Amino acid sequence: MSEIKLNLYQKLLEIQKAIIGLGKDGKSFGYAYVTGSKALEHIKPLMNQYGLILKQEVLTISNQRQDYQAKSGSKSEILTCTTQKFTWIDCETGEKDENLFAANGQNDWEKGLGSALTYAERYFLLKFFHIATDEDDIDNPQRDEGKSKPIQKAAVPIDEVIKRVNELATEAELNAYYLELGYSKTNPATAAIIKIFADRKTSL
Repeated sequence: MSEIKLNLYQKLLEIQKAIIGLGKDGKSFGYAYVTGSKALEHIKPLMNQYGLILKQEVLTISNQRQDYQAKSGSKSEILTCTTQKFTWIDCETGEKDENLFAANGQNDWEKGLGSALTYAERYFLLKFFHIATDEDDIDNPQRDEGKSKPIQKAAVPIDEVIKRVNELATEAELNAYYLELGYSKTNPATAAIIKIFADRKTSL
């Protein structure tokens, strides 16, 4: 039976289906946020699995000095405003998908651009794949003040799933692990995950 080949958009859809949500793991100036390293921790293994590259380019850039008073005294930083282009590239087919994005960064003299690039990468990935952060996100219209609600745990990286599945020796163990990952008849896994479990059951 020949292997089904996915095109670029089908691969991006598989990644979107695999990443359910990410809890905020960073905090700065009183705001909680999802760090870039956490986003990449979950998305990059899937990009590698499907042979995708995300090319980041700076199209325009402007720098403006910002002078202000901080608690420690006078402070001067650089506000860097950029427009950027993110291009998905399928290394198997050569297909491309270009996306324009904008991001600003304000930091010490030499760090404004780095902040803008990091901010853009993180939020482009979160918004492109419509990744929810958590129930208490201030932008969540269903946010319930004063109550702490459980959130759906983030998807386990695909390479970790493959490793664990190959270590299991019975169909019962595979079924238990499938449920442990949060999948069920009402919440089915992606095609890629289903194939991993099916192939392992066949090899038992």
